[in-house]
Amino acid sequence: MASHRRPKPPHRAYTSALTATAAAAVALSAQTASADPAPDPNKKGVQAQIDRLYEEATQATEKYNGAKEEADTLQKSVSDLQDTAARKQEDLNTLREGVGAMANAQYRSGGIDPSVQLMLSSDPDGFLDQASLMDRLSDRQLSVLRTFESRQRALHQQRAQASARLGDLQDVRAEMGREKKKIQGKLAEARRLLNTLSAEERAKAAAEEARADRDSARTDLGNEASASGRTASAFSAAQSRVGMPYVWGASGPGSFDCSGLTSWAFRQAGVSIPRTSQAQARVGTRVNSLSALKPGDLVIMRTDLSHVGFYAGNGQILHAPKPGAKVRYESMARSGMPFMWGVRL
Repeated sequence: MASHRRPKPPHRAYTSALTATAAAAVALSAQTASADPAPDPNKKGVQAQIDRLYEEATQATEKYNGAKEEADTLQKSVSDLQDTAARKQEDLNTLREGVGAMANAQYRSGGIDPSVQLMLSSDPDGFLDQASLMDRLSDRQLSVLRTFESRQRALHQQRAQASARLGDLQDVRAEMGREKKKIQGKLAEARRLLNTLSAEERAKAAAEEARADRDSARTDLGNEASASGRTASAFSAAQSRVGMPYVWGASGPGSFDCSGLTSWAFRQAGVSIPRTSQAQARVGTRVNSLSALKPGDLVIMRTDLSHVGFYAGNGQILHAPKPGAKVRYESMARSGMPFMWGVRL
């Protein structure tokens, strides 16, 4: 397989997009010192609190992503069931029309056949169970009645399944709402804490992000090859997104969260993988050793498996790290997140 060197950075139009949190941090860093709040002896811990809120927001984002993926699957199932029920209803309506014509003809000739009465009955099962009726039906009539009965039962079943799926969908959408509220609350709290930092502290935080971006731009990835062609293709797609902003719940092409980047990149390679980091951790072949990783392997981070990126070579990870940051290369040793295992697809 071809080796992977760092590609050219994307167009500046992409990199100009920032998350609301990042924009807030930049704007705040431009304020004068005279606008700063009074000194606070606990200020030294504020940045740590912000980082923790970002981590909790990304964990909630993965839960939101999982719920959204489930909701999309349920929505498709509901639509399929409803379409099938509609087709079955059309078949039943056609059969009823034929029965109605038969009933009119029989009424004019002096009576309605029991088979016709059955098909016009609101309780065909109970009507059909009458022993006296069974004795009076011909084989052909009985066949028609059984067909009608079967189609009606199938229609009822289809509608019941669609109704149950709709209930599940409502529950999952409620879960999505809860996770979204949680994410927004944590990001709002992070912005509030950013407001309490001094101009000097804000400038320092902005400088650290700028340094991380500069380090990413000059990262040495080495010349190691990927394990497969499709992995190489997915990794190349991810490399083309360096500089794109982190946005929770985003899956490209102009912004990403962590698992949004990896799932998007594999889609570009024609490979479908789950949307969340926890689900991605359970596909493919597990690679337990850091030394055995190859460029393009997925890297699962944190004990709750809430972060994922691409192994980029030479001890580097390519990922969408957190709110306020951009897709970038970063030393795994300096990422601050424990490595759990790799995944090879």
